[in-house]
Order: sequence, then structure tokens, then C-alpha cells
Amino acid sequence: MAFGVQSIDRQTLKNNVVGLAKAAKVFGIPTTITTVETESFSGHTYPELLAVFPDHAILERTSMNSWDDQNVRDSLASNGRKKVIVSGLWTEVCNTTFALSAMHDAGYEIYMVADASGGTSQEAHDYAMQRMIQAGVVPVTWQQVLLEWQRDWAHRDTYDAVMGIAKEHSGAYGMGIDYAYTMVHKAPERVKHGDRIGPNPADK
Repeated sequence: MAFGVQSIDRQTLKNNVVGLAKAAKVFGIPTTITTVETESFSGHTYPELLAVFPDHAILERTSMNSWDDQNVRDSLASNGRKKVIVSGLWTEVCNTTFALSAMHDAGYEIYMVADASGGTSQEAHDYAMQRMIQAGVVPVTWQQVLLEWQRDWAHRDTYDAVMGIAKEHSGAYGMGIDYAYTMVHKAPERVKHGDRIGPNPADK
């Protein structure tokens, strides 16, 4: 399904989805992974995402609307929570139908992660987000979710894990963290590498 996404760079999309998944794992957020028609045409879920939750069941369904699958409903109900954070493909189809149905039928409060979801065009994604917002869905971004969960840098039990996610998935912000750690605070680099050799100017 990612092949059809045109609203966001697909590598960025995968990066953001995996970053969001890692954040959920760090903060112990119950997570449901669901796929549609995997073997027939949709293909498998990102392996990088599955690697975050290697023991999770993957709820296969036929409906484009996840809410139409009883296993998905049961998984959400078993968490005992009314707030649901959603990312998926495509924004204008699976995301929208699930969000509207879950709100209407069961009173869930839906937070749609706009940059961890993708539509078949920019217009498809944008108008789907607008439609959901008009219905009461709360738009968020993956890094916003991560940092709202962290909330306070004094929460040391999750600090290092959050910084690790940011370094790996937050682009220029992550680069800046690495720079500040190593160049300003003189922390060791976070990867081992070969000896630094040189400079050794050649004879002219």
C-alpha cells in the first residue's frame, strides 16, 4: 500500500511510523497491529515496524475499515482505554473510516498521526485530515506524541530511550543531539568505529 502513497516521502513515512512504534514501546502503550489482504495485494507490514514488536499478533482482516473486524475491536477494548492513537495507510480510506466508526460506535477519542500516515495524493491526505478534524479527530505528529509522553526531561526513567529515538528518527534534531552530546558535552560517540587516521598531507 505504501507504493501508492504520494502525500509524504515514503522513506520519511516509514521512519516516522517506526519512531512512533518505538515511542509506544518505551512508554508501555498498548499497541494493535492490523493488516488487510496481506497475501493478495497489500503486502507485508514494514519489517522495521514488526521488529519493534516481534511477539505481537498481527490482526489480518478483509475490510478496509479496521473497525469492521471483531479482533480489532476486541484488542482495543481489552486495553481499557478510550484514547486511540492511529497511523496507517491510506489516510483517506482505512484511517478515515476507522476513525469515524470508532468514534461513532464506541466513543473512542481518536488522535490521528498525520506524518505517520499517507494518502494517494496530497489532496487526498489533506482533505481526509480535514474531514476527520471536523468530526472531532485530534491531529498530531509522531514526534509531538513522543514528547507529550515524555512531558518532562526530569523523568529520567525514559529520558535515555527518548533521546535514543530522537537521535535515530528525528532527522536534523537528532543530528543536533549527537552534535551537542559529543562536541559540547564531550560525550563519546554512540557508535564504535575504526581508528581515525591522518591528516597526512601528500608531498607536492
